[in-house]
Amino acid sequence: MAKADYEEATRGGGADRQAEFKDDRKGVLGHLHHILHQNPALVPLLVLVGAVIVFGFLNANFWRISTLSIIFQQIGIVGLLGIAQTLVILTAGIDLSVGAMAVLSSVIMGQFAFRYGIPPSFAVVLGLAAGTLMGAINGVLVAKLRIPPFITTLGTWQIFLATNYIYSANETIRSQDIDAEAPILKFWGNSFVIFDARVTYAVVLLLVLVAIVAYVLRATAWGRHLYAVGDDAEAAELAGVKKDALLIQTYALAGFFCAIAGWVMIGRFGSVSPSASTGVLGNIQAITAVVIGGISLFGGRGSIVGMFLGALIVGVFEMGLRMAGADAQWTYLLIGVLIIAAVAVDQWIRKVSA
Repeated sequence: MAKADYEEATRGGGADRQAEFKDDRKGVLGHLHHILHQNPALVPLLVLVGAVIVFGFLNANFWRISTLSIIFQQIGIVGLLGIAQTLVILTAGIDLSVGAMAVLSSVIMGQFAFRYGIPPSFAVVLGLAAGTLMGAINGVLVAKLRIPPFITTLGTWQIFLATNYIYSANETIRSQDIDAEAPILKFWGNSFVIFDARVTYAVVLLLVLVAIVAYVLRATAWGRHLYAVGDDAEAAELAGVKKDALLIQTYALAGFFCAIAGWVMIGRFGSVSPSASTGVLGNIQAITAVVIGGISLFGGRGSIVGMFLGALIVGVFEMGLRMAGADAQWTYLLIGVLIIAAVAVDQWIRKVSA
């Protein structure tokens, strides 16, 4: 009888108890994975809150509204480029030309207004159209010619940047000339005061665009199709998604946001300069914000809010370390650690989900 009870226990009750133990362990990891998968912005949000608290204790002035306002102003251009980069990366692509598109778009706005005498407002429209066209070219090369996004945008980055220098003859349009003849080019550099802090229109623009794009990605069919293509392009096509058209639209929209960033650059820097550092560094800065923001470089997962938080994290670290009197190289070191940590978390989530 004892033997029969033992055999039944090992076949039934004992096996069930062992299965329950494994399910409990898997359940803990599964629950954590579910939280991170459903809320990709959670990790960067925690990092941001922790950084603000730490730097505030190191220097009480860090918690002033004026300091936070400066941080928002500093991330304006990176945030706009980050929106463009996010859209592309969600499709499992990448755009290395975002900075060059922004600079060339700003140069086109300035040159059309000053070299050809086109009304400044119309020059801005032409610059936005040029940025959209540049993005569409990237999209056609990726979608129709099947050239990998990395190679495509590496090539167009150099083409756009060289075109920028050739077309402008490396000529900078000065701030005083813009103020006198085309003030609309510096529109986003204008500001207003709230709670004793100066807030530029560019900051408001960034917040509005982040909210709009977040809604489009979360609540529209186009946004769901974007995630579907990034997660599994073949499955998305079988489900009826027009992948090629969506990719072209995505890259074109990215180019449009880069052109807006170019317009904001003029207001931020006060001049139209073909040598603006954004042309070279903008790509890295945008990708950094995207990665730290918890957006998967493999596509299909992440949110525009996460990118915004990632950009804020970079801004907070730069300002916090500067106010703490630390060497500037510590900023790059810590941001590098955050990038590796963010990718490691993404890999862990994918491993657990598998």
